[in-house]
Amino acid sequence: MKSGSKRKASQKEQSKSPEDLPKESIKASSRGKRAKVPVARIPESEPEYFPDKRNLEDLWKAAFPVGLEWDQLDKVYQFKWNFSNLENALEYNGELHGKKVYLFGCTETQLLRFKGDLKLIHIPVVVAVVSPFPPSDKICVRMETEEIISMKQMKMDWVPYIPLKDRASQVERLKLKIFILSCTQRRGALRHLKLEHMKKYAYCKPYFYSPVKEDELEQSRVVQILYPAEPEPVFCEFDLELDELEEFTGDLIAKELLSEDQKFTFKEFVKEKIREAKKTKREAKEARKKALEEMDEENRAAFENMRFYKFYPVQTPDTPDVYKVKVIF
Repeated sequence: MKSGSKRKASQKEQSKSPEDLPKESIKASSRGKRAKVPVARIPESEPEYFPDKRNLEDLWKAAFPVGLEWDQLDKVYQFKWNFSNLENALEYNGELHGKKVYLFGCTETQLLRFKGDLKLIHIPVVVAVVSPFPPSDKICVRMETEEIISMKQMKMDWVPYIPLKDRASQVERLKLKIFILSCTQRRGALRHLKLEHMKKYAYCKPYFYSPVKEDELEQSRVVQILYPAEPEPVFCEFDLELDELEEFTGDLIAKELLSEDQKFTFKEFVKEKIREAKKTKREAKEARKKALEEMDEENRAAFENMRFYKFYPVQTPDTPDVYKVKVIF
């Protein structure tokens, strides 16, 4: 009886259909019969590395370039100028680190050779002023005459500069030390300005006045003369210490810049300009004296310790060499 049971059990197992077999055994069987297809190996691409941005890398661009024609701005930024010298001065252990600094940009145009070609290059320059308070709220515009106007009139102001590492922080919590001259005038809106006002942007620079020192006006001994003669106006400079009016006028006539019949009116014109210049110098001197008398010791010390630093871009393979054209002014 036992042997019969075994035989029946064996026959029952042989009569099972594939549907009755466990699914795992079918999958295993089908995998075993599948042909192996070689898989093409995709070569791993080289990782691309991007250099980390320096903490103050865009500082020189943020400082508005005063005194440059608006249509020339793009030519300044056509090169990747490097101001790591300015950044190092402001970083830890740098000469300007920890000091309150006010920065503005400007440009100096030079004919330079770069990669074999002689080009007219607008060299960016950054000026740093060390001062406990904004060093000026005025702009000097030099066109036919010199005009001192408010920065706000030109939509300019000193604003805080936020280093890259602090831009995720709340500004009011930061102890800000770096300020830049900023201009909110939009280039697209220039066409709506009067031509005379638009030209002021190309002939302006920050005006710095220190009561503890004589300014350029007090020191100057030269009077600018623009005489409305015909057919062309006469432009000249009269030196208060070196020139004598009669001889000065005679030289202009000899050079045919002035006609003989204009001699008297020209001399009277120059005399009036000399009187105006002397009056302006006298008033400036009196105003400075008064300001000193009213100034407290803290502000006086601040003016006396105010320092100016000028930074040119450092030399790189991608930028023109400016070393030989640096000027101290």
